[in-house]
Amino acid sequence: MEKRWIRKPVPEPATVRQLADALRVNEAIISLLCQREVSSFEEARAYFRPVLQELPNPLRMRDMDRAVERLVRALHEGERVLVFGDYDVDGTTSVAVVYSYLLPLFGPKRIDYYIPDRYQEGYGVSEAGIDYAAQHGYALIIALDCGVKSVDKVTYANTRGVDFIICDHHLPGQELPPAVAVLDPKRTDCEYPYKELSGCGVGFKLMQALGEHLGLDEEPLHELLDLLAVSIAADIVPITGENRILAYHGLRLLNDPQRSQRPGLDALRELAGLGVNELNITSLVFGFSPRINAAGRMGDAKRSVAMLLAQSKEEAKEKAGVVDKTNQERRGFDTSTTKEALQMIEDDAVLRTASSTVLFKQDWHKGVVGIVASRCLDKYYRPTIILTASNDGKATGSARSVVGFDVHEAIGECADLLDQFGGHMYAAGLTLPVENVPAFREKFERIVASRILPEQMIPPVEIDGVLKLKDITPGFFNLLRQMEPFGPGNSNPVFESQNVYIVPHSARIVGNSHLKLVLTQDGHHTVDAIGFGLGEYLDRIMQGSPFSVCYTVEMNEFRGAKKLQLRLKDIRWEE
Repeated sequence: MEKRWIRKPVPEPATVRQLADALRVNEAIISLLCQREVSSFEEARAYFRPVLQELPNPLRMRDMDRAVERLVRALHEGERVLVFGDYDVDGTTSVAVVYSYLLPLFGPKRIDYYIPDRYQEGYGVSEAGIDYAAQHGYALIIALDCGVKSVDKVTYANTRGVDFIICDHHLPGQELPPAVAVLDPKRTDCEYPYKELSGCGVGFKLMQALGEHLGLDEEPLHELLDLLAVSIAADIVPITGENRILAYHGLRLLNDPQRSQRPGLDALRELAGLGVNELNITSLVFGFSPRINAAGRMGDAKRSVAMLLAQSKEEAKEKAGVVDKTNQERRGFDTSTTKEALQMIEDDAVLRTASSTVLFKQDWHKGVVGIVASRCLDKYYRPTIILTASNDGKATGSARSVVGFDVHEAIGECADLLDQFGGHMYAAGLTLPVENVPAFREKFERIVASRILPEQMIPPVEIDGVLKLKDITPGFFNLLRQMEPFGPGNSNPVFESQNVYIVPHSARIVGNSHLKLVLTQDGHHTVDAIGFGLGEYLDRIMQGSPFSVCYTVEMNEFRGAKKLQLRLKDIRWEE
């Protein structure tokens, strides 16, 4: 697939020189820092060595004082509290964080957790959950990673005598629920300085505020940062500002065997084959997230929470095994549904050339539609919605979008055909009557076609700078690693090297159309490279003409030996 190379602006030379003089490091690294709006020694120190003391005061979040006051009243008056969370990774880690922190304060008889059944109750706050709370004597529900649009459900809870504290990070609607407190940094009237917390991050801030109010030691709260790091990785929130601080310390906790005390995550690590590797955001996204998510996608998300809360290695291993088996089942549905969806596009001449993809099939598993939407987006780079039938005769599904196109907004303009929808710029969920699917497909396509720019339908590769192959040294790589954790907003730097050649006889295909080769620019300095899915370029490369590559730098370990390697993103010949 063709890719669009986007070269980031080169920082001002004077700024680069000034910061280089202060830090005394490679100018390529300095340019990367300047691109990340780091322009002074103090800002560089905060970037390379994030400290928890720099977390914003949680009381700056709108309604935080009211939330703490209600929690303290529940604590002192002997009330029961139900921790309610969404069924995805952000929701289940949120529940694990808040439940773990409150359990020693309330005791096991006064606190419990509840995850709605994805298929019986749907997304978010449910009447069934509220009824459960009322019937079992819970006076307060803390809703995590959901609830900011649940006006009718919270109104219903008020009639049942159940109070709500909402901890959410999704975009609010025009009307807020009538809860005791609605904690959401995306509220237009909220002056909290960092807007991109995960749902788990908002729950963490509530616990931080409660701990400070009660004068509690900070260590028990900080011991929950491993769960928060998993949430940040899985929910693909920006690794900037406060999220960077939280993720940095969460990963340090995960990678410190002396401090890590989470048997559930340890068991998950083994099942993902990451036992000896240092964990980073990428390994959490691909190793942990699918397994935790699978429980909610395929059945009961409480199994994931139980795994995260496991107290012994034996219990954790057993529960992680169940979660992993569920993930294997999910993979089967994922593979077969993706194959079927792609074939539907291939077989339809109109769909092949459309500006969007909207597919519906009654028997697709609801738990994999989001994954399948992402797979289709990889093949046909355009806004994509995958729908299936739910038990109530509705069509329900997930949307994914391309860089720069707001799929949530486009879906919102089809609201007359929908029962409900919600989400973000790049990912959303929706429900509509089955009979409305054809009209929705037509209207959504019309909206996308009228707005999307031609270049937005070509996958972009953002390039941070140009690099000589001879400058890729172990010392340079070590400096790059200090810029971690990488993720949205602080991406793993992508470099471009021009006029490169292959070392004779080094290029070959490995695995499933992956390109393995050795590159040089001057005939002296060489570096290994691999391009996953780039096997189509082998014949052109073998012709011997120079080309340009864009890539990230990594350390490849094979049979105990470590060697620098370029992970190619694309190859280009100048015409």
